[in-house]
Amino acid sequence: MSLIQIRKRSLTVETLFHEGGPVAEVPLKLASACAVIANPYAGRYEPDLMPFMAELRSLGTLLAQELVDTLGKDKVEVYSKAAIVGVNGELEHAAVWHEAGGWAMRAVLGEPKAMVPANKAVAATGYRLMVPLHYIHASYVRSHYNSVEIGIQDAPRPNEILFALVMGTGGRVHSRLGGLTKDKVSVNDGQR
Repeated sequence: MSLIQIRKRSLTVETLFHEGGPVAEVPLKLASACAVIANPYAGRYEPDLMPFMAELRSLGTLLAQELVDTLGKDKVEVYSKAAIVGVNGELEHAAVWHEAGGWAMRAVLGEPKAMVPANKAVAATGYRLMVPLHYIHASYVRSHYNSVEIGIQDAPRPNEILFALVMGTGGRVHSRLGGLTKDKVSVNDGQR
């Protein structure tokens, strides 16, 4: 029997045209794909979470592919992942998403090198979480530091987990604070 029982999914796309300055030539699109699943370990301690983490790769692939289909693989420049565990679970039930969600995004996007930022929480139903974003090929591209809010009004319920992946098409609209730019990334090792 599968450890993944999906109750609902959501896809949200935000399009930014400007931040008070001139309208961008190409609007920035930020998208989040979420899945709310039953927490197979709610209310009890499970010493071995590795089978759950391995099985979550398929959910990660489903969400990552949905984002790529929405934004276009060649247009994705930022990414992140997040999880919110219902109050009958524990933070480690969210931490399984680090490998599963990150692996899935890397596989779908062609193995970008930068670490995948993340956020996680144990929280009540309806909780909203700010998720950090950065450039997929190098973590220190300052123009691409951003964040996206994720959450679903009726999730996660106490015995559920909300898993999310986030992708976007570029850096902040009107970015002008210097630092490493994406065209100056030279080592392609995820850093500088």
